[in-house]
Order: sequence, then structure tokens, then C-alpha cells
Amino acid sequence: MQGPFALLLVYGCAHRKHALGRFSLASARPCTHIYGQTDIARENPMTTMKDRENAFENKYAHDAEMQFKAEARRNKLLGLWAADLLGKTGDAATEYAREVIKSDFEEAGDEDVFRKVSGDLGDKADEATIRAKMSALMTEAKAQILSEID
Repeated sequence: MQGPFALLLVYGCAHRKHALGRFSLASARPCTHIYGQTDIARENPMTTMKDRENAFENKYAHDAEMQFKAEARRNKLLGLWAADLLGKTGDAATEYAREVIKSDFEEAGDEDVFRKVSGDLGDKADEATIRAKMSALMTEAKAQILSEID
């Protein structure tokens, strides 16, 4: 653009005018603090992708940690419930709950915990009752953990 009709563009924020003068619109660049982008992110889209990748990895790690805590809490609550059915109280009940928590490390999944509690309870609780209690206590454990975070 040339001549008396040259366009003087003011492109940017209110407190910091970015006069682009006699430049074409193609060379106009917005103020970075308005749009929330840095020059690096705009010039190198891989930075943004790496940031997203790191965010997803961090979220996955956080979710895995929360799931581990919820399962450990559920196993503790299940152990205390089973200890009550077995007639254990106080320190004996707490120790039994620790045994149930430790039994979860034998193999992946919940079957090792189920076998431990089922074997210890014998005919005091059937499979459906134990599995229903495990499911209900998982919901309770997640609620407890979320309430501790807040």
C-alpha cells in the first residue's frame, strides 16, 4: 500500500498500540497477551503439541494415582467390614484390614482381594454379597478421597 491512502493499522491491545504502518495485512501480528499465545507457540506448533502431550501424560498419571488410592481405600473398608463379620474389633480389625490391602498386590485386578476375603469369611457371606460390597465400597472410597482433596 502506498500513497496518501496508505493504511495505518493499529492492531493490538488498548494500552499498547501496535502501529503496523504501511505493511500489508499478511504481516500483521496480534498482540500476544490478548490471544493467550506466545510468539513461540505461534511460530512452532510442535511446542503446543508437546504441551498437550505433557498435559495428557500428567492427567493419566494423576488418574492412575487416584485409582490406586481408591482401590487401597476400598480394600481397607472391605477389610474392616469383613473383620466385623469375623468378630474382630480394635487392633485386630485394623490388622486384618492391612492384610486385605496387602493381598491386592498378589496379582492385577480384584480377584486376589475377593479370594482373600471370601476364604476368610467362609459361609458368613456369599460371592454376590462380597462383590456387591466391593462395588459399593469403591464408590464410597472415591467419595472419601474426593472430599479429602477439597
